[in-house]
Amino acid sequence: MRRHIVLAEARFMSLCDGRCVRSLSFRIFTRLALTAVLFLCASGLAQSSPAPSASEPSTAKNAPEMTSQDMSATFQVNVRLVELRVIVRDAQGKAIGTLRKEDFHLFDDGKPQVITEFRVAKPGFEVAREQQTSGSSSAATGATTMPDIPERYVAYVFDDVHLELSDLLRVREAAEKNLATLQPTDRAAMFTTSGQNNVNFTDDRGRLHDALLRLLPHPIGSSVGTECPKMTYYMADLIQNKNDPQALDAVTSDALACAFNNDTRMRAAAQALAQSAAAQGLLSGDAETHLALSSLKAVLRQVSAVPGQRAVILISPGFITPQQQYDVDNIIDHALHANITISALDARGLYALIPGGDASTPSRLSPSSLAADSLEAQYQLNSASADADVMAVLADGTGGSFFQNSNALEVGFRRIASAPEYYYLLGFSPQNLKLNGRFHNLKVTLSATTPFSVQARRGYFAPKQHPLPDQQARQEIEDAIFSQEELHELPVDLHTQFFKPNDTEAKLTVLAHVDVKQLHFQKASGRNNSDLTIVSAIFDRNGNYVTGIEKILQLHLKDETLAYRMGSGLSVKSNFDVKPGGYLVRLVVRDAQGQIAAENGAVQIP
Repeated sequence: MRRHIVLAEARFMSLCDGRCVRSLSFRIFTRLALTAVLFLCASGLAQSSPAPSASEPSTAKNAPEMTSQDMSATFQVNVRLVELRVIVRDAQGKAIGTLRKEDFHLFDDGKPQVITEFRVAKPGFEVAREQQTSGSSSAATGATTMPDIPERYVAYVFDDVHLELSDLLRVREAAEKNLATLQPTDRAAMFTTSGQNNVNFTDDRGRLHDALLRLLPHPIGSSVGTECPKMTYYMADLIQNKNDPQALDAVTSDALACAFNNDTRMRAAAQALAQSAAAQGLLSGDAETHLALSSLKAVLRQVSAVPGQRAVILISPGFITPQQQYDVDNIIDHALHANITISALDARGLYALIPGGDASTPSRLSPSSLAADSLEAQYQLNSASADADVMAVLADGTGGSFFQNSNALEVGFRRIASAPEYYYLLGFSPQNLKLNGRFHNLKVTLSATTPFSVQARRGYFAPKQHPLPDQQARQEIEDAIFSQEELHELPVDLHTQFFKPNDTEAKLTVLAHVDVKQLHFQKASGRNNSDLTIVSAIFDRNGNYVTGIEKILQLHLKDETLAYRMGSGLSVKSNFDVKPGGYLVRLVVRDAQGQIAAENGAVQIP
């Protein structure tokens, strides 16, 4: 009886959860009350409820303690976190990695925010390498050399939709030299905005060299605008989207000169021709910009599927995005979420604009067109500057670099294709965020007045709806799989084994060992309950995803079983049929509370 009273008291006090007054008098009263209740039960009042017969066992009592299902569990949804990759450079352009969280100030639409996540990162690390062998086949082969598992992925994106042949030839030569500087653990890919001559990530420099030689311009149509009157996408946007009367007058004067020999009686017809040319230029320009941005999005999806440090290098003369700002920010958001930096190189190099065009441009000088020519020259300068804006925004927004106004393209490639030595990851949770899809401006500043420059994304779009719990959980697992960052929120160890039944086949086993002592359990119906999602993924030597297995482990452990598992832990195996070769193994474990563990492994199967 005394043992039951003590246990009942402890159970009752735990249920109070801090809401009861835990004084000595209260504890005495509690014990007396429980003693009375237990005495009545022992006297027979509780016998009115018949005990379950041997033929009718309790379902909870006999339920299995461990089940595995191929279905997603219910996870806790985390508050939306906006992440920023911030690079701080000194006056010489060298990245600074000695700043602290207190040195940064973060503003969302001008309002200061609390930085809840802060980390200093140093790109370029060795993947954890381990190899365990088992079976007679492994023992016979002896020790094997570990594979050169890729750590860094560089995707060169050539904007062949906007590039002219003369610029393309120069950047192609510089890119060839840059490829020769890549390290054995680097993997490179080559993509084009036209979608032609794409090469996925590889360490085969010959394939990349051949793809470079096949590069050619692929514009949409013969040109963005027209020759009479001269029309660019920039001018078309001013006339059609912004209703700029000065731009329309300039193009009308040009049309009057080139099509009507400056006959002022035809000005109305010249204006109609200018508006028609603007409509055509806008349509063609929109199509080329849409294709470039869509291709860049596709490249990001491709790059997101490789595990490691990831960089995209955009080689372009630039283009404007008058109606596509949402797409640009979406690209930045995707890149940040996948830890991808976007750097850009202005393929025009150091360029100079000649008012009125070069020697090949027909002269249209006349008293009525001189003012228009002067205004047109100003628009050309504005257009050239605007073309570079999107590259600067993409680079600044993702923590990349932008190289422009220089003919030293080889130096430019070397600067933008190498990762900064340090960068900072800042995160904050917006307060009272409305689900309206509105753009929010972001600004990062430093506390001290220093000559340091700050690179960070310029803003983000609010979501239009909350993600569902299962979607949130699966996204977190996917993000962890396609990364090489090791996470240790859960106590998990990764081990690998392989066995070769013959020379062309192999059996690879990925073993996840979980230390049960640090797991979070919820007590219900006399059981200790927890859910674990365990994902094992295999990548080849070039970082291409091969296969993966997801296991959902539902634990309903009795107290005695939990006590045993506290000492031995819990092991889960995933078996794969693979070919001999080098592989990167990625293990991710997530519990129902949203804690994640992620481990790297590497194996060479001879």
